Amino acid sequence: MLAEQTLLTEIVGSSAIVTLNRPERRNALSLPLMRELTRTLEQLGGDPGVRAVIIRANGPVFSAGHDLSELSGGNETAYQTVFDACVALMETVQRIPRPVIAEVAGVATAAGCQLVATCDLAIAGEGARFATPGVRIGLFCSTPMVAVSRAIGRKRALEMLLTGEMIDARTAAEWGLVNRVVPADRLEVETRALADKIGTASPYTVKVGKQAFYRQVELPQHDAYAYTRDVMVENTLADDAQEGIGAFLEKRSPTWTGG
Repeated sequence: MLAEQTLLTEIVGSSAIVTLNRPERRNALSLPLMRELTRTLEQLGGDPGVRAVIIRANGPVFSAGHDLSELSGGNETAYQTVFDACVALMETVQRIPRPVIAEVAGVATAAGCQLVATCDLAIAGEGARFATPGVRIGLFCSTPMVAVSRAIGRKRALEMLLTGEMIDARTAAEWGLVNRVVPADRLEVETRALADKIGTASPYTVKVGKQAFYRQVELPQHDAYAYTRDVMVENTLADDAQEGIGAFLEKRSPTWTGG
């Protein structure tokens, strides 16, 4: 019942469109919704027909973050459960082999901003705004800080975290929180176009590349080179790499087999 009411999934071509559908609650990431979104992403990540996943939202707010009703009057175990589910969701976004794109219209705050920062790619409409405002209610955005600081760097992240102030879409793009900003009436079209472009590549190669990116980015440079060298050797031996190289040399379109 949850998937029908608060999370909608549609397959369009080679893309999966996942829509947060709690507009009356500002698409707050409740515990049930986070768990359902995690399961959905895991399923889509294993679907060979899906080449990219788009996360969007119904209503004027992309996501206001955690459902604060779950963080009031509870105990340590209850709060641990909520934040464990949040961490699991964010790690799933980056662990699945399909690229995940945030399509952001409206406001993304706290864990909603964290979700945008966690996605592999993000496109924002001109009216989108972003904030990590937890400091203003006595609950510092510590888990959002992980994704946001990795996306935009220390000084800019700390400015967002310590002031809680909104930044507009253009600033978010300049800082690296989103890839680019498009007119609001072009947001869906531009996001789909990006997903379709990714869908033309070998799904095996995309999987290898995404997994390698997140592993190498936290390694010291020498270790990163050693690791990615081995990845490239394995990738070069793969059928899709040999097909792609052959197609390029023969000036024809490649036929991917996914291996």
